[in-house]
Amino acid sequence: MTPEPRKVLTPDQMAAVDLATINAGIPALILMENAAHAVVEYIAHHCGPVEDQRIVIYCGKGGNGGDGLAIARILHVRFPPAQLYVLLACDPLELRGETAVNLKMLNAAGIQLATAITPEMTTATIVVDALLGTGLNGCASGRMLEAIQTINTRFPIAKVVAVDIPSGLCGTGGFIPGEYVRADATVTFTAPKLCHVMSPACNLMGDLRIAAIGTNPAIFENDAAIWTSAVTPESLAPLFLPRDKNGNKGRYGHVLIVAGSRGKSGAAAMAALAALRCGAGLVTVACPASALPAIAAVAPEIMTEALPESEEGTLTTAALDRIVELASTRDVVAMGPGLGQSPELRDLIGQLFRTLELPVVTDADALNSLAGTDWQAPAGALRVLTPHPGEMSRLAGTAIAAIQADRLSAARGLARERGSVIVLKGEGTLIAFPDGRVWINPTGSPAMATGGTGDILTGMVASLLGQFPAQPDRAIAGAVYLHGKAGELAARDLGEQPVIATDLLRYFTEGIRGIQNPPHTL
Repeated sequence: MTPEPRKVLTPDQMAAVDLATINAGIPALILMENAAHAVVEYIAHHCGPVEDQRIVIYCGKGGNGGDGLAIARILHVRFPPAQLYVLLACDPLELRGETAVNLKMLNAAGIQLATAITPEMTTATIVVDALLGTGLNGCASGRMLEAIQTINTRFPIAKVVAVDIPSGLCGTGGFIPGEYVRADATVTFTAPKLCHVMSPACNLMGDLRIAAIGTNPAIFENDAAIWTSAVTPESLAPLFLPRDKNGNKGRYGHVLIVAGSRGKSGAAAMAALAALRCGAGLVTVACPASALPAIAAVAPEIMTEALPESEEGTLTTAALDRIVELASTRDVVAMGPGLGQSPELRDLIGQLFRTLELPVVTDADALNSLAGTDWQAPAGALRVLTPHPGEMSRLAGTAIAAIQADRLSAARGLARERGSVIVLKGEGTLIAFPDGRVWINPTGSPAMATGGTGDILTGMVASLLGQFPAQPDRAIAGAVYLHGKAGELAARDLGEQPVIATDLLRYFTEGIRGIQNPPHTL
């Protein structure tokens, strides 16, 4: 059975999952012990021989600190390091519950707390950050802030392993509230949290590992109230399996792209090339007559259809009937790249959006045509909108700053309100569905901040929707993931500044192979 995108939890949801696990019969102390073992296993397998290490473990007073105390005891018993120091960033009398129990067990094992940083400690090769967990709201302060600053400044050669989250970051999203631990690795438990997958915080985890500690995944995987998930390559693998040897072009979708205008033929051509390179059997570009020669010249595989145009070289409402006729024999329509803007285009796009029965992918100038109108997806029809933050602002009638301040809520709210799939582009592209689910895409690169990459994505989404009409959610996510991965690979080889949109096409092959044979992921 193909895995679904991996559920992503808020701190409150994680607390509820832990409580359900405890109520089901696994004591909290056992969960803490299992979490500590997971961190110890990471250290043993990824940080060199433990017996050669000088390890400092910095603990807070909450559950995260209890994990740290248990880690110290387990290391002492199983893999005695060359030197082991345990620091507590609070008064021991402040400890409660399982954390207090773990301090008692640490003492029983013969390990005493260090009272201050000594010169010997600053030569540590490993520092374990067990100060603060995902429940922090706002900036770290007081002794916790001092401890974070100590970790960042006093251990120049140490590899820093964070327990659950680098202390100082907040589990509820991707924002960075204040000073945080610069971690080389993070081991979290049961499921990723929002901070682990949302930008920019997700970029601060180092080597992120998700460890099972005894919770039955069904507790959260089957909970519809948990509406955020992270796209993984494993969840997309069915889209890129070897094709049937008896396959033919008619089985892999015919994409109709309504795009282009005089002087903007490149956008239409890029969308068409991306649709073909992503596996579409056939692609037709319906465009203004004056733009057709330039589009057709890009690649002989692109079929073209000339449509009525204005004096400015943009489509007019006279094209409506022919577009509808063309759409009747296609599998999916994409519209927007390079169309330009005019009152007639606004009317044309609005009518197509409201009346076409097959899936429609809307981007670029088509989004601008919808903005300011009462656009609503027709009942039972699939509509996919792929706005960048500026286009999202116009569609939602909300300031860009407000969109970016809470991208999850913005995308989810608009998708539910308008009955459409919203692909909110940017660092950590979001895919919001009309039923309230939001999938978070982990791929992408600043190298993609160049004209035309959105046109590439439009063609990719339409292509995979045409090939997998029974799996629209997965098809959309597959296009978004591969688009971002191609950008990462292009930046790896070319550098961020030199990448142009069509470079992405060259990296589809490697990106697809990575999905088929994924490395370590969430």
